[in-house]
Amino acid sequence: MVNISEVLKSINNPVRRDMLHWLKEPQHNFNLDKQLPGVDPKLDGVCVSIIQEKTGLSQSTVSSYLSNLQRANLVESKRIGSWTYYRRNDALIEQFLQELAQSL
Repeated sequence: MVNISEVLKSINNPVRRDMLHWLKEPQHNFNLDKQLPGVDPKLDGVCVSIIQEKTGLSQSTVSSYLSNLQRANLVESKRIGSWTYYRRNDALIEQFLQELAQSL
């Protein structure tokens, strides 16, 4: 079940919304040259350092924003080696949109 209030609080920040938008099509929105070979950005996600580079924000701010998105279940994380990768939770986003439409 989607916590509509948590999702709305999380996407209230424009940078977090940008991150979700970028992660929808990571191959078009990120410079993936620094991504580990064999890591699929759609299936495995995008390395937090690549997301940080795109935002131009500090590592701690980007990590905080990603943690916020993860608490709302909008993104999922995966550890590969010493790196953390993030991808959208499209199933939850779709469910959120459906539940939001029904509640209006």
